[in-house]
Amino acid sequence: MVSKVKLKQYKSLGEIVLDVAEILQPPERLTVSQSAAKYRVVNNPGSYVGPWLNETTPYLVEVMDELNNREFGAVVFAKPAQCGGTDAGVNWVLHSVVCDPGDMMVVQTSQPMARDFSRRRIDRLHRHSPEVGSRMIGTGDADNTFDKYYRSGMILNLSWPSINELSGRPIRRVWLTDIDRMPENIDGEGSPFDLGRKRTTSFGSAGKTYAESSPGYIIEDPKWIRRTPHEAPPCKGILSLFNRGDRRLWHWQCEHCGQWFEPTFDLLKYPDTKDKIEAGEAAAIMCPHCAALMQSDRKYELNLGGRWVKEGQVLTREGKLEGSPRRSDIASFWLKGPAATFASWKALVVNYLMAMEEFELTGSQEALKSTVNTDQGEAYYLRGTDSERRPEQLKEKSEQWEEGVVPHGVRTLIATADVQKNMWVVQVYGIAPGAPFDLVVIDRFKIIKSHRLDDDGERLWVKPASHPEDWWLLQEEVMRKRYPLADGSGTMGVMLTCCDSGGREGVTTRAYDFWRALRDKGEGEHKRFQLVKGDPSPGAPRVRISYPDAQRKDKMVAARGDVPVLMINSNLVKDSLSNRLEAEPGGGALRFPDHLEDAFFVEMCNERRTAKGWDNPSKKRNEAWDLSYYALAACLHLKVDRINWDAPPPWADEWPKNFHVQTKESAKAADPAPRKTLADLAAQIA
Repeated sequence: MVSKVKLKQYKSLGEIVLDVAEILQPPERLTVSQSAAKYRVVNNPGSYVGPWLNETTPYLVEVMDELNNREFGAVVFAKPAQCGGTDAGVNWVLHSVVCDPGDMMVVQTSQPMARDFSRRRIDRLHRHSPEVGSRMIGTGDADNTFDKYYRSGMILNLSWPSINELSGRPIRRVWLTDIDRMPENIDGEGSPFDLGRKRTTSFGSAGKTYAESSPGYIIEDPKWIRRTPHEAPPCKGILSLFNRGDRRLWHWQCEHCGQWFEPTFDLLKYPDTKDKIEAGEAAAIMCPHCAALMQSDRKYELNLGGRWVKEGQVLTREGKLEGSPRRSDIASFWLKGPAATFASWKALVVNYLMAMEEFELTGSQEALKSTVNTDQGEAYYLRGTDSERRPEQLKEKSEQWEEGVVPHGVRTLIATADVQKNMWVVQVYGIAPGAPFDLVVIDRFKIIKSHRLDDDGERLWVKPASHPEDWWLLQEEVMRKRYPLADGSGTMGVMLTCCDSGGREGVTTRAYDFWRALRDKGEGEHKRFQLVKGDPSPGAPRVRISYPDAQRKDKMVAARGDVPVLMINSNLVKDSLSNRLEAEPGGGALRFPDHLEDAFFVEMCNERRTAKGWDNPSKKRNEAWDLSYYALAACLHLKVDRINWDAPPPWADEWPKNFHVQTKESAKAADPAPRKTLADLAAQIA
């Protein structure tokens, strides 16, 4: 919304003449980069204070200058972090205010970010660059958080992606910042970029849309093969926009052979050492033509001599562009991390190695995706999406141990139950020390018959959705079940049972009521029964405890804020599970015995990783897969990955000292109630 500005009260004819002259003044014939060098003052105490220097970030010059080139209706800049890319847009604001006034809208990712940008960037531009600040209207209400008014008549709006902000009145210039962190579709009307371009169409060749961002979406087709040298992988967001344009890539000239190449992360070479800092400090970039190495202290000179090259063009050793460039009304640029002025090669390498270590230990790809997108400026493909796992491959990895027995090394048992129409499918897992821990499948069975009888005295099938009494079979046949130890010295009980809380109508209500019934018995067993639910929302943590409908106290609804539910980011945890299927025992593997039925291995392979997440396109049975990711999520919730196995908590100790182990000497006639609650035990892990 544009604020109303009070009319300025003039004190003399001279003031009127000055303001009219400002309005009638013709554009100053400078490019954006030239106006920045002439008028911009940078004030970053502790970093740099002084005039804007184009030679600091030479790759920005051409990006900026296309912003006032009428040949193009839009400019797209895909970039890494720490390259100064936002300053290209700030300099465009300066050029618009000082040299060629025209209404402009800066679209941030959210309203709070627009407020921060207004204060942190635009207000500082006014304060430290006098030629900009002096052009504001003198009244106090001309300088608002989201609107800035200038004597030339120009209005600068600070906005965010909503249909009200991106539709309606025409605006000559639109700048979309960090577009990959904006919604893909604004209220069903289209993408932020396309809506932004519509705002500028009435200005013809004078209108301009600028979109910039580091990549934020994953590659949708991991089997994609590049058709042209400059084509970006198939993914949404800024790289999709880059492909619409003329596809310019930043090139350096090798100081040894004179050939030109694009500085990408895969050309950084560093020693294979366990010391990540040492590896980063030794990083050098290799020329792909002659294999010569150039050290990091040469980056400034390499950038000074760098050139943008369009699709279809090549650079000769003499620096001449040859070939037929791709034509488009969008000038599109893609800069990679090694060229970013303010990002050291050491940091790029260290961040990547740390993220790879986390991926190998936990299977989580979050940190790896982040460093590839933001540090390297590259598109990210999800590991595990480029191959299809087959049941026979899994079965070949199975191990031999006695059925229904706790193998040597297993410290804790976790059971998971999947609710079906007429049964529960149950799998029991052991946790074994490792780097990270292993998950070991101990047992798999179904609970089919209830204690209810038909007219002939035969046991009826269980009906979890309609018969609350059938849920007590979980306590009887799962929660209180004990398994013999491999050495014959005793038995181990199940520490925690997890059960899904969704599915058929009525299941959620029965599940919550069963948890409450366990709690109300006062024996503490509700602490050993955990309901779970998938939550694949982007950005959701891997696991978290939620209390559904915590604000509701209506006793007629299933969820009223008193039942804890373990919410699982199914995509992230399934990514980790998939990685475990490739790991070796002792290194974070999911291990299973060879006596399991073939259905187990088939069910482990019926889901596929797609760009949108894990999917079961054929809708085949996948209980083994779901129960396995429930078990892994339970381990994450219990912080098993943080256990010091040399000094573990009592429930994860060696058999003679383990809380859930009963030796033959100490065994009692009936399994006693837990001596400690799960909360007490879990607290020892933290």
